[in-house]
Amino acid sequence: MTLPTLLVLDADPLPRLGRLTGRVRVEHADASTLAGLLPAADVLLVWDFASHAVREAWPGEGPRPRWVHTASAGVDHLLCPELAVSDTVVTNARGIFDRPIAEYVAALVLALAKDLPRTLALQRERTWRHRESRKVAGTRAVVVGSGPIGRAVSGTLTALGVRTALVGRTARAGVHGPDDLDRLLARADWVIAAAPLTSSTRGMFDARRFGVMQPSAHFVNVGRGQLVVQDALAEALRKRWIAGAALDVFETEPLAPDSPLWDLPGLIVSPHMSGDTVGWRDELGEQFVELYELWAAGRPLPNVVDKQRGYVPGH
Repeated sequence: MTLPTLLVLDADPLPRLGRLTGRVRVEHADASTLAGLLPAADVLLVWDFASHAVREAWPGEGPRPRWVHTASAGVDHLLCPELAVSDTVVTNARGIFDRPIAEYVAALVLALAKDLPRTLALQRERTWRHRESRKVAGTRAVVVGSGPIGRAVSGTLTALGVRTALVGRTARAGVHGPDDLDRLLARADWVIAAAPLTSSTRGMFDARRFGVMQPSAHFVNVGRGQLVVQDALAEALRKRWIAGAALDVFETEPLAPDSPLWDLPGLIVSPHMSGDTVGWRDELGEQFVELYELWAAGRPLPNVVDKQRGYVPGH
């Protein structure tokens, strides 16, 4: 019996495929070899979810895998027109990062409200300076992105006593539509970007949107770097249109050492780590193994991406 071929777009450390040992023929690729190996693959596991190699290699000649799984929530790094119109099924790592990212956002909100960055800076200076901080309970938040991550963020902030509004692609029960966004931004103390990157969300946080926000508002991005016009955010912080911000994702990663973002007043920079808790790679590997077993048995897969929309539709 010919074993199915699983092609892995590698990243270090490699995935642990556990129960699939002996049940699949595993091939490994990097950006330079992916195009040549795609035609022989039945399944592609995009383990290197920061790579754009799939988007560049997919339009080539020959057959293509019947199923592509990416070990990430976002799929913008791999979708190209040729993949979008193909019969190939695309799945993502929906469900792995929801709670960790929600905890990370809550930690940022608490740190900003309690002025912890300034406390730590003063400690390094050995300076005793009493200050007042903000109470989180009773403040207002807008979470942009109504998928599992956005809903987890909303629920966690609500548990802290924050009055939270969720904004999605379309209005429905418990979710505001895009037409409500500016009105909600004008009243928000916390603006959390957790939306997927699509043609309608790219650059949505621009100078006009930062101008709508209150001077006391804080902005947090755990979605995609391209949701934000970085120069507009920098101007908003320098001119104190908003009180502060925290970015975990950026237009280009890693952030260059000479980027002006490092020194912006009121900005917390973190290296795309909001969803990465101890053991997260093992969880991603186990999720793929479970999905593979469903696929091999001919059963429906969860986490199927709508390739035209660019994300897994909600229920």
